[in-house]
Amino acid sequence: MVNCVVKAYFIVSCEVMIPSFKNCISKGFNKIFILSAFFILAFGLVQAQEQLQISIVNQYDGKIQGLTINGQTPTPLPDGLFVITGKPGDSILIKATDHADQIISFEQLKGNKVVQLDKKFTWTDLINPTFYIVFGGLWLFLFIVFAETGLLAGFFLPGDSLLFIAGIYSYELFTHGLGINLHSDFLHLLILSLMVVAAGVLGNEVGYWFGKKSGPALYQRKDGFLFKQKYLQKAHDFYEENGAGTIVIARFLPIIRTFAPIVAGIVKMNKKKFTFYNIIGCFAWSFTMLFAGHYLYKIILDKFNFNLKEHLEIIIIGIVVITTFPVIMKLFFSKKKPIAPTGAEEL
Repeated sequence: MVNCVVKAYFIVSCEVMIPSFKNCISKGFNKIFILSAFFILAFGLVQAQEQLQISIVNQYDGKIQGLTINGQTPTPLPDGLFVITGKPGDSILIKATDHADQIISFEQLKGNKVVQLDKKFTWTDLINPTFYIVFGGLWLFLFIVFAETGLLAGFFLPGDSLLFIAGIYSYELFTHGLGINLHSDFLHLLILSLMVVAAGVLGNEVGYWFGKKSGPALYQRKDGFLFKQKYLQKAHDFYEENGAGTIVIARFLPIIRTFAPIVAGIVKMNKKKFTFYNIIGCFAWSFTMLFAGHYLYKIILDKFNFNLKEHLEIIIIGIVVITTFPVIMKLFFSKKKPIAPTGAEEL
């Protein structure tokens, strides 16, 4: 009888406890499953996120102001690269001051880690030598060299700084302009320098021809936007003080180089003598500026990790100060020669 009661109690207990036990186990498994799914999902999301190091430049290879990536201001790495975090399917919005907005997919960044922004035109670009190199290329560059003396436009064109920066971009100018690659920096520079010599010599020859044809009548011409009597007079004084060597020296001096060949034509300098000094001056100017720009850029980049392409304003300001200093001294600090009254020679 007792055994029957114990068995019955055991059976009833099991029937009550087993469902509860099963329920506890089921709830435990559910919690474990949910936690496992959460961790797997989180791990998957982390795995989907990738980091890319990209370079952001513009067509001038210069500094980019006001840069934002997806509305955030990025902090560049020491090597100038930017870190972008994303996953396939993401779109990256890049903005910068005076640049066109650019939207690029994360997949595109994985394939090409250099983003080039297009800088919008501003009037200050007209005094930026890189503007002419990028948008005009080799032929506009050579035309400007010619126009400095051949078209009386030298006093506002960035001649010296243009040549120096052209030395930095000599590979791009040569290969894009002529469509060939000689795989030699020296040959690129050599041929480019000779082309600049040809353009410079031709410009001076046109200036000499203009001066010879116009003659003294040019001194009676009224001041205009492109022509100033004081520039012509200073060039004449400089020429008189330094003789034929002025044709060589003037190549390195803004404003003076524009009017020196004209004055040589006006005073009817010997044509062979003028051509000789003209060629020497153009050779010295072209080779000095182009080779200095190319090799100084490489040396400074290798030795000091300082990229002159990102600091072109330093080059422009430096060259303008150095080359215009003698002209400024001549214009503002030289003693003015007294002007003899009309008919004084007859007295």
